[in-house]
Order: sequence, then C-alpha cells, then structure tokens
Amino acid sequence: MQKLLPLSLAAALLALSACNSEPSSPQVLDSNPDPMASTLANAAPIELPPAIKADKTMRCKDQSLAYVTFFDGDKQAVVRTEKGGAATTLKAEKAGDPLTAEGGWKLTGNTSEVKLTRPGKPELVCHS
Repeated sequence: MQKLLPLSLAAALLALSACNSEPSSPQVLDSNPDPMASTLANAAPIELPPAIKADKTMRCKDQSLAYVTFFDGDKQAVVRTEKGGAATTLKAEKAGDPLTAEGGWKLTGNTSEVKLTRPGKPELVCHS
C-alpha cells in the first residue's frame, strides 16, 4: 500500500500537468468582418473642429449688442446680432487675417474688442 500511494500521486500530477486549459496564443475568430475596414484604413486623416476659445457678449458704439463665439486657432468665429438670432460663421485662411463670410460680413480684432462689418450697414466697434 505504501508503494501504491506515491505512484498514484505521481500519476495524478502527471495527468494534471498535461492539462493546459489556455492555449499559448489567443484564438480570434472573426465571423462577422467589417465591410468598411479597407475603406477606413485608406481614408485620409480628418481635422477636428476647433474648440471654443471664448464666448462674448459685446457692447457696440451704437449701444447694440453683438454675440461672438471665438474659436481656437483664430481662424473662425460665429456672430449673432440678436440673442438667439441667426448665426453667421466667419472664417479666415490663416490666423491674423480678417474673418469673412458671404454677403459682406467682416470681423477683425480679439476677444476684448472687435470691428464688425455687416452687409449693408456701417462698421461697428464693439467691446466686451
């Protein structure tokens, strides 16, 4: 009986050591491949929209208000002449150039003072 116990213990350990429940490398089965994988891999990089730099309510010389949202990069701003009114997006090719939009809109300046030209109206100087 004493010889049988170590032999059965050795056999049990041998059997357990042969069991490997995890393979050496993971198995990945793709039963539903992405139909746009190659299109996305070859797509051009995209540029995210700029973050908001400042959102200002500005008082103009004629006592009107201008609501201006400035964006990082200084190449885009959104102007409203009435609270909740129609927004006009003004853009420039490079930072420092006047921001313009169709119809004769033009904006120059910074977050504390701007000069705003609107279609068919005189230029406004506005301060925050």
